[in-house]
Amino acid sequence: LSHPQSLPSPTLPGLHLPCLDTYKGWLFKWTNYLKGYQRRWFVLSNGLLSYYRTQAEMAHTCRGTIPLAKAHIEVGDTCHLVLTSGGRSYHLKATSEGEWQRWVSALQQAKANATLLMHHSDDSGDEGPVPQEDRALTQGVLKTLASKLDDLSTCNELIGKHGAALQRSLSELEELRGSADSTDKVKAVNERATLFRITSNAMINACRDFLDVAESHSRRWQKALQYEREQRSHLEETIEQLAKQHNSLERAWRENPTSYTGVERSQEGDASDENDEAEFFDAMEESPAFITVTASGTNHMQLGRTRRSRIPDKPNYSLNLWSIMKNCIGKDLSKIPMPVNFNEPLSMLQRLTEDLEYSELLDRAARCDSSLEQMCLVAAFSVSSYSTTVHRTAKPFNPLLGETYELDRLDEYGYRSISEQVSHHPPAAAHHVTSQRGWTLWQHITIDSKFRGKYISVLPLGNIHLQFHSSGNHYVWSKVTSTVHNIIVGKLWIDQSGDIDIVNNTTKDTCRLKFSPYSYFSREVPRKVTGVVEDREGTAHYILSGTWDDKMESAKIVDSSQGCGGSEGKQKTVYQTLQPKLLWKKYPLPDNAENMHFFSSLALTLNEPEEGVAPTDSRLRPDQRLMEAGLWDEANVQKQRLEECQRIERKRREAQANHALEEGQDIEGYQPLWFEKRTDDSTRESTYVYRGGYWEAKERQDWSQCPEIF
Repeated sequence: LSHPQSLPSPTLPGLHLPCLDTYKGWLFKWTNYLKGYQRRWFVLSNGLLSYYRTQAEMAHTCRGTIPLAKAHIEVGDTCHLVLTSGGRSYHLKATSEGEWQRWVSALQQAKANATLLMHHSDDSGDEGPVPQEDRALTQGVLKTLASKLDDLSTCNELIGKHGAALQRSLSELEELRGSADSTDKVKAVNERATLFRITSNAMINACRDFLDVAESHSRRWQKALQYEREQRSHLEETIEQLAKQHNSLERAWRENPTSYTGVERSQEGDASDENDEAEFFDAMEESPAFITVTASGTNHMQLGRTRRSRIPDKPNYSLNLWSIMKNCIGKDLSKIPMPVNFNEPLSMLQRLTEDLEYSELLDRAARCDSSLEQMCLVAAFSVSSYSTTVHRTAKPFNPLLGETYELDRLDEYGYRSISEQVSHHPPAAAHHVTSQRGWTLWQHITIDSKFRGKYISVLPLGNIHLQFHSSGNHYVWSKVTSTVHNIIVGKLWIDQSGDIDIVNNTTKDTCRLKFSPYSYFSREVPRKVTGVVEDREGTAHYILSGTWDDKMESAKIVDSSQGCGGSEGKQKTVYQTLQPKLLWKKYPLPDNAENMHFFSSLALTLNEPEEGVAPTDSRLRPDQRLMEAGLWDEANVQKQRLEECQRIERKRREAQANHALEEGQDIEGYQPLWFEKRTDDSTRESTYVYRGGYWEAKERQDWSQCPEIF
């Protein structure tokens, strides 16, 4: 801990106060119950105590400022002190008693000086400082504008008077001088004087309009600012209570760990000891979007058939998520029974199909002659699948084992898609898409999801494969982690974070996309995505940038050089690029989307009834259909019935397997109907791929092989 530095400050004119010093030094500030006390650089100046992470941050980033004029200073023992200002408490600690005494004296002196300064300001008729610094700043700006406007009005009056006198003088001059040349000159000057007066009047009117607008906005800003401060104060109080409860639980567990074995298992994330009878079948409880939606707008306007553009409004049912989730910390979410109140009326298979909302990106990529340009479009497609997850906090229905979903858009967009739930624990789905416009996509995704107390994390495991017919280019990539925050208190929100590595197994071109996690203190654009496209030699050719909820752009690299400022002694590479080009732009959501689960135009059509689909299709699932109609109580009854039926079917399969084992026969596990497990030639991974036959069975309307799951 360094000694505080004392620098004299200039004296205040007309005010006899003790000298206001500037103190600087290191103190430890309580941050949260996870990180505890953190070392911060504090600066005390002119009645304000500011703090920074490092001394270098003083030049650009202040982490917080505490006005001492109305702050309460509470001196504790063992080098502790607490500052309370604006409903917030700051717990500080020094490493020695001497440092602690110096800081206490400096803070008390600064508070006394700031209080005197405030009283002096009040006695002078000026408005005293208020806790809301931003509000005071806004009011000061408005006062300055009003003062400037008065000055301009005065100038305008003078200009008007002098302009009128000038015109009268010029008129008299025109009468005295009869020559043609002098008359023309006088008229020109007269016109200029008139224009000058008109211009000055226009300037005054514009300034007055500006002041009116600023005043009207000021009231709205102040109201919004006050609301945000109240919300922040409420959140801080809640977190403080949670921190105390957490510490109490930790102490109780340390004193008697044998009484909390269940908590221990949850913390270790071991779900293998859970009771099989408590196993429910509402799979991926991870609404966050692991794959998600893509807002559409014009992309899926149907050319032939007119598809629906709205669904019944979502009922306003209130239910406490924390009351259900508090007993599930550390557990696999696929084993937690939850009512449909937390669902959206789509299954995970339908959610998986929403990846195709921006299929035109792949159509464009199929026409590319350059594999590097093709990589840019594939990267944009991989980002576009997350575009509406920013609003979709409800979880999709977990498909039943053997459930399928088809999407036939051959006439409109040249592709058709089939997906099937191939495993239930762990929940896994296989998906296959064939396009007449030159590409095929397939994926096998397994969901790993955990509830961590304050947030839900969802990690999709498995690879997505994409192959273009003409070039044979075969692309492989995986998905990033999705996180749903504010499970305990506040409004739910979703973040996507991690890296996506896209590899062209044919040409060995690569692209690494970085999804930056949201940070309250970051100056970067929220939901930012960046990437670099490189060839097989590692030479960079394109820079990709954008956000996963709005758009992606590419810029061709024309030159590169080594810069400075890299981490761990490494130099950063500085790229010189051409103007960026737009690759993908999110379509706006439909009207009234906020009352329709924030569905995109494509999502609104996914559960629309279709004739001729398989009896296992998600459109025919009764609980999902009832929920879409707004009949949530009836939907919960059907959901429980389906879960019980599937539980009975699982036990039947287990009994058959045990009997076969006793008889010494080979045991064959569950086999999907339309997909089969193979080893991928490029990645050497075991994955489910489409075995064929679905569309032929649909054409014949022969569904005799399909199980009765609904």
